[in-house]
Amino acid sequence: MDERGVGLDLHLDVPRGAGAGRAIEIALREAVRSGRLPAGARLPGSRSLAADLGVSRGTVVQVYGQLIAEGWLTGEPGSGTWVADIPVADAGPRTEPRVSRPDPEFDLQPGRPDLSSFPRTMWASAVRRAAASAEPAAWDYGEPAGLPVLRSTIARYVARTRGVAADAESVVVTAGFANGLALVGRALRSLGVRCVATEDPGLPQHRWLLRAAGMDVVPLSVGADGADPAGLTEHVGAALLTPAHQYPRGVVLAPAVRAGFVAWARRRDGFLVEDDYDGEFRYDRQPVGAVQALAPDRVVYAGSASKSLSPGMRLGWLVVPPTLREAVLAAVAETGTAVPAFHQLAFADLVERGDYDRHIRRARLVYRRRRTELAERLAAPLDGVAAGLHALMPVGSAEEEGRLVDTGRYAGLHLHGLHTEGYWHEPAGERPAGLILGFATPPPHTWKRALEALAELVDAVTG
Repeated sequence: MDERGVGLDLHLDVPRGAGAGRAIEIALREAVRSGRLPAGARLPGSRSLAADLGVSRGTVVQVYGQLIAEGWLTGEPGSGTWVADIPVADAGPRTEPRVSRPDPEFDLQPGRPDLSSFPRTMWASAVRRAAASAEPAAWDYGEPAGLPVLRSTIARYVARTRGVAADAESVVVTAGFANGLALVGRALRSLGVRCVATEDPGLPQHRWLLRAAGMDVVPLSVGADGADPAGLTEHVGAALLTPAHQYPRGVVLAPAVRAGFVAWARRRDGFLVEDDYDGEFRYDRQPVGAVQALAPDRVVYAGSASKSLSPGMRLGWLVVPPTLREAVLAAVAETGTAVPAFHQLAFADLVERGDYDRHIRRARLVYRRRRTELAERLAAPLDGVAAGLHALMPVGSAEEEGRLVDTGRYAGLHLHGLHTEGYWHEPAGERPAGLILGFATPPPHTWKRALEALAELVDAVTG
């Protein structure tokens, strides 16, 4: 056998800690497949490679054994390990090999509930009751604003739980918040608004939706008291805010700042769009009430079932000021968007029977415990208040954030960063960096392992 490669200095870009063995397997397979490791090349001994990669010898022995069993390598105990003589695809012109990455085992994307907790039995029962009791007219083309029964139910619900000033006439049923924001953007433009201020950092999708509606978008810097109204230039006609739990920083809009935004809206004849995306989930105290109650004529209140039930429900709602209602309904007609009658009737049933409240109370207990466990397990402090379905873990730099996200993929973790996911209006390396950790996302049977994998990753990359 060819002895090439004795004492080979082998470069493998793999992480330490959780998932290292799987990442080494993937990197070696790709090196053989691409021809970077030719047939007959001798690999380093298990002790040598383990020392180079900072993993245990047992991890390397297990990887070599797996690849020998798969036919990628050959070897015998005490005699060394070589690349097997197997046909590899002609890669054409030589390029830098691309190492494939495993699908994440642990999903810590923010903005999602635990989808396995969806109340299937309660929902199925609500659908059956709705189908059995609905009047024939419910299956006809509905009103653009949504079915009256659901609008009345939502008005009572948001008044009871979030202090919103609402009645059935002010409610418009939407296919989730993104659809609602797109409708509001079109409505505002029809009234002459051309510029909207959004939080910085903030969800990039919101900026895309507003630009698609023909709006210019300017940033509102976010500090410890939430968004800063000083960013409201003379050209701004509306502002999009997440007052109860800023996304992604997790801070609460301070009372004086809330009053400042409302005063601006009245003085400017402008509008505030209040995205109350996770207002039901506050863990250290009662959640603050909606800003909308301070100025129902100037604030569009927006909520949805995406965080409480699932984003796949595509069910949300707007509470719209009278001056905007006609324009919003015109946008509904122009876009042809509507929520199926079945979903509307079943959700109304779920809320009216109290099942929706019971589900939220159960979910709140689970997420509160997870948020506490996350804070206790990580050495780094978390930003913001104990609320919602995510937490922001600040890190030292954009470069470090990128290493955590990239290394996390190899370790089986799906992570989001402020820079990697485009949360800043204007990308710049000197802006604060951090991971936005969706602690609600993993199903119960993977949560503890996901938490341990995350903690080991953070220790390995930042420690």
